[in-house]
Order: sequence, then structure tokens, then C-alpha cells
Amino acid sequence: MTTPPKMTGDLGEDREPIVLVIDDDMSIRESLAGLFRSVGLRVKVFGSAPEFLQSDLPNAPSCLVLDIRLPGISGLDFQIDLADAGIHIPIIFMTGHGDIPMSVQAMKAGAVDFLTKPLRHQEMIHAVTRAIAADQKRRAAEKTVSDLRLLYESLTPREREVLPLVSAGMMNKLIAAELGVSEITVKVHRSNIMRKMQIRSLADLARIADTLGIPRAKPGRI
Repeated sequence: MTTPPKMTGDLGEDREPIVLVIDDDMSIRESLAGLFRSVGLRVKVFGSAPEFLQSDLPNAPSCLVLDIRLPGISGLDFQIDLADAGIHIPIIFMTGHGDIPMSVQAMKAGAVDFLTKPLRHQEMIHAVTRAIAADQKRRAAEKTVSDLRLLYESLTPREREVLPLVSAGMMNKLIAAELGVSEITVKVHRSNIMRKMQIRSLADLARIADTLGIPRAKPGRI
């Protein structure tokens, strides 16, 4: 796998969606570009997978309209390469030579749709709309996790020890015994955790711990 494309701009800064198209047929690239622009979407086209990988792409909600037969690499193999590189852009496959096994493989690997040429404009627009909506949802979830991670990193090492015990519903007295500190110290840590994580309830803290993958510690497990 060659170097993945760079995403320009910070997450969430560039909010205008964009459709990315890879097809070695110039007439299809131009036709799709005109179609997407006609419904108010930005579009960027590429003639090959390497051209896509060498490009700086907007850091925005997007989807990839990908020809399944590309020079040098198949669209299915490129789908796998992107996933391996941690690029989770929703993909819409298009092909003039597709078959059921190809479509099944593409969909199992996470493709949004598998469209056959000649392309129906409304069908393509519908698929792109769904794909961009899915990417917007994914990006929002990733930003939520990123924001929570920053808050978590503001905790002291001791507060990070206390957090899983609190999120497990343990009383201050038990946490104090577990950590070998005073109960008042646990109360201070608990208060600091709630303030720094910007939450008010134990339920919120438990949800955050689950979101960040922090196991809820049990007595004797620290």
C-alpha cells in the first residue's frame, strides 16, 4: 500500500461535503462531475488509484465513487488497502462488468452500494446522499471520542485510577480502602473527575468510560 492521501484542514473545519470519483474513463468522470455539481455537491475526480493517493483531500464529509476495474489494481483490492490504512471513507462501486460474487464481496467489506453502468442518475445521487450521511455520522462520533480523550488526558494519574472504580459504582469508602487513601481524598478526586470531564452524573461517567474503552474496575483488581 502506498502512502495514503493527506487530509487538509482540521476535523470539522471543512463541513461542505465532497464526492470523490476514481474512474479511468474521462467521459464518465466528466459526466459524474457534472451530475454531482448539478445538485450542489463538490466533486474531485481522479483517473487512477495512485493519483488519488497522491492528492491532498479536503477533510470533510465525503464518499468515494469507485470503478471496480482500475488500471494496476482492482477496486475491490483498493477497498481493502484503504481499510488497512485506516481510511474509512464510504465507497460506492460502479462497474460495467459486475457480477453477484463481486457485489457480495464489496458489500461485505462495507461498500454502501454497487451500481452497474450505464448509471442511473437518480440512483447514483441517492447512493451518494446515503454515503455522505453515513460519513457525517462517523465523523461526529470520532470527534466526540477525540474530545472525550482530551478531557480524560487532563486527569492526573491518581484520578485515572479512581475513575474506573467510580464508574463501576463503588462507594467512596470502598475506593479509599482499595487505593489505601483517605475517604476525603477520594471525594476530592471524584469531584475533580466530574469537573474535568464536564459531567454531573455517575451515569454520564459510566457512558464516557464505555466510549473510551475504560474497563470498570472491581475491588482487588487495581
